[in-house]
Amino acid sequence: MKEPRRRLEVNLEELDRVLDGARQAPLSDQDHHKLREALHAMAAMLGRPRNTEKTSSVVGKAEDASGHTGKQPDPNEPPPPGHGRNGAEAFSGAQRVEIKHQTLAHGDRCPECRQGNVYAQKEPKVLVRITGQAPLAATIYSLERLRCGACGQVFTAQEPEGVGEDKYDESAAAMIAQLKYGSGTPFHRLEHLEKQLGIPLPAATQWEIVAKAAQPIKPARDELIRQAAQGEVVHNDDTSMRVLRLERDPKDERTGVFTSGIVSTFEGRKIALYFTGSKHAGENLADVLKRRDRGLSPLVQMCDALSRNVPHLAAGAEILLANCLAHGRRQFVDVAENFPRECRFVLEMLGLVYGHDAEARELGLTPDQRLLLHQERSAPVMGELHIWLELQLAERRTEPNSGLGQAIGYLLRHWLPLTLFLRQAGAPLDNNIVERALKRAVLHRKNALYYRSLNGAQVGDLFMTLIHTCQLCGANSFDYLIELQRHAQELNACPSDWMPWNYRDTLIRTAAV
Repeated sequence: MKEPRRRLEVNLEELDRVLDGARQAPLSDQDHHKLREALHAMAAMLGRPRNTEKTSSVVGKAEDASGHTGKQPDPNEPPPPGHGRNGAEAFSGAQRVEIKHQTLAHGDRCPECRQGNVYAQKEPKVLVRITGQAPLAATIYSLERLRCGACGQVFTAQEPEGVGEDKYDESAAAMIAQLKYGSGTPFHRLEHLEKQLGIPLPAATQWEIVAKAAQPIKPARDELIRQAAQGEVVHNDDTSMRVLRLERDPKDERTGVFTSGIVSTFEGRKIALYFTGSKHAGENLADVLKRRDRGLSPLVQMCDALSRNVPHLAAGAEILLANCLAHGRRQFVDVAENFPRECRFVLEMLGLVYGHDAEARELGLTPDQRLLLHQERSAPVMGELHIWLELQLAERRTEPNSGLGQAIGYLLRHWLPLTLFLRQAGAPLDNNIVERALKRAVLHRKNALYYRSLNGAQVGDLFMTLIHTCQLCGANSFDYLIELQRHAQELNACPSDWMPWNYRDTLIRTAAV
């Protein structure tokens, strides 16, 4: 059993006295013990592994009857996916150049044996070469000018085809938006980088570029909101944000500012939405659901157990509330050092449920098939866990006000929404997908610290919505932002044809007309 961590009170002035005294005379037993404990505590803190919530890392590996801990590693087992070099197929944005053989063609006589004919291999040899370049590059066109010596008329060379009148084209706006709202690079950092590369680009100019680009592509964001409202499952949560100049309704006594994240699954696709302001996640979700078509079946809403995340819907509207099982699990992770045996039981039981869900994904089960699997294999596990939780409090095995008691109480109070996945097809186990989406807003808050105004926050929400939805759909967000700007009129006429999952088909169709 893992020993509970002892609390060590460290007085820096006292440690300084001990060290100074050690220069004059040997340490006393009391001083030796205090210095030894402080050094051991520091070594344990520095040597602690990366923070993880895996059961084996939280409570250690369980010992079997032979005294071994967990599964023994298999030296012949292949490495997990995601390790190793990227193959050529991973470079979807790379320029592809086909090179024919310099001297041979399909059907030619073999130059070695002079008997057989050569034929093309199905798979060519592939070379990947990567070069570096500045995020934003500039080209200077020097147009020759000629002047008549008699009449004074000046004749200027024609600019090359494709050179527009604007100094900053669509790709510049797309790259700045990608770096700022997709990768969390503040304007001033990009300014310093570009200056070092010989392309000065002030932060104020960057803002003007993205603010101008945001106006014509708003219909794409509005269409994503409309389609998200028709979703089957919707996740929502929020995180704190800072807006320097935010005008509020005089009747609104709230002082907080938040960025709400909403991820909706619709016809097998995922749509991410961002909203920054004084409203909580539940209020923003209620605004989105006002666009939901009448007659649709109730959607599943996944969130944590905070009441501010639940929308107040109009009369007749209905949702199926699901709560995040990972939030409940995390409470046991937080107290595992003090209650290792009890927490191990809970974490391992929940681990079985997550294992069943992972198996359903690997098998590609439909929502109904996944529901049946959970009802057959996860329901008995959750039933046993529920009985154990109730007995801990009913038989006073656990103090209700202790950390473990509060974790148990959380699960029992929210048991029905926590176990919706046992009753409703498609109901998720947790809210992790929207928490990952909110990391984009957290990265912006960490690097840029704040938005200057609500208008700046709305521009950021727009680009984050488009960029992260592209990421969820496997689309190239940089290319997508460019094409939206270049086809702003067509986008405004029919926004549904310019979604991240179908805009390439629209480009092919319009080019063929």
